[in-house]
This record gives sequence, C-alpha cells and structure tokens, in this order.
Amino acid sequence: MTSVNERRPVVAGLLLAAGGGRRLGGRPKALLSHRGRPLVEHAAGVLRAAGCEVVHVVLGASAEVVRERAELPGCVLVDNPAWAEGMGSSLRAGLASLAADPRGVDAALVLLVDQPGIGAEAVSRVLGAYGSRDTLAAASYDGERGHPVLFGAGHWAGIVASAVGDRGARDYLGAHRDAITPVDCSDVAEPYDIDTEADLAHLE
Repeated sequence: MTSVNERRPVVAGLLLAAGGGRRLGGRPKALLSHRGRPLVEHAAGVLRAAGCEVVHVVLGASAEVVRERAELPGCVLVDNPAWAEGMGSSLRAGLASLAADPRGVDAALVLLVDQPGIGAEAVSRVLGAYGSRDTLAAASYDGERGHPVLFGAGHWAGIVASAVGDRGARDYLGAHRDAITPVDCSDVAEPYDIDTEADLAHLE
C-alpha cells in the first residue's frame, strides 16, 4: 500500500530559448517560425506531449516580443538578462527557477529550442530513464551524446558551478561520464541545430 506521504517524482521540462541567433542575422531562435507558430511554442509543446507537467522556459533575446507572440500557457517564463554570455547563463537561470518551484522538482529534462528534429518520442524516452534525484541521462545518436539531457536535482549545484559561457553542462557531464545513462534515440529523432541560414530549410 502506498503511503500518503509518498508522492510521484516531478521531472520538469526546462526549455532553453534565450539565444539571439547571431549567425542568423540576429533573429532570436525562439521567434523563428515552425509550422506557422514560433519555434519556442513548438518546443514547449514537445515537452508537454512527452509527459512534462511542469515546464520552465528560459527567455533572453527579445524576451518581451516572445511573451507577446508565443502562446505558452501553464509554462513558467524565466528571464535571463545575461543571455548574451551563452547557454551556461540560461542553464543556471533555469535550474534556479526549478529549485524555487513550489511543486518540488526532482529532475530537469533540458531541451534546446533550436532542435525541432527532436520530438516527443525521444523526450519521453529520456524522461523514462529517471530513477532518482541522482539520475544523469542523455539521448544518444549513433553513439554520440546529445539532447535532451536529464539532470537529477542532486546534480544541480555542481552543474551551476561549472556552467559558464556556451559550454552549458558539457564540463560537468564530461567529469561524470560513467554516471550517465545513454538513451538511444537515433531511430526517432534528428539532433540537428538551427544555427545558420542554411539550417532554416529544416523549419516547416
């Protein structure tokens, strides 16, 4: 029998959507159009469809415009005024927001706004790798680690301490390589980034 004090673990979606699109002529990635809507809206929907009931979205470049144009009901919107410093600042802002969420978040499932080839099926697979607040898991594509990545809350302090510049959690994950559970998503997702004008062909 389940104790009334036991609760279902909360794995929150953390969408990093602050980038300014420097190589796209300064067009914020969150506002790029995909299937007729802003890319940030699509990515938040992927996290929801995969089973993340709690979703925090980190905004940076043109944050006010993103708030006006994108429909993100139920999402916690996190402003990162230091977004130009790189992904590390957005990861720190997002984890701080999750740590303060009153629902008690046990893990963060991190997705990047500029990877529309990663859909709900891949995110759901990585979500399923959660075991405890000490879990580290990441999607893999043909043996290479990629996104989404799942960070149990027990790792957040270490990630925040090492997340600088554009490296995000790369240094932390490199130092804890043996603890990462790889989740093969090669058959259900394509991990390309929307970084350059040529990459815009991936958008629908």
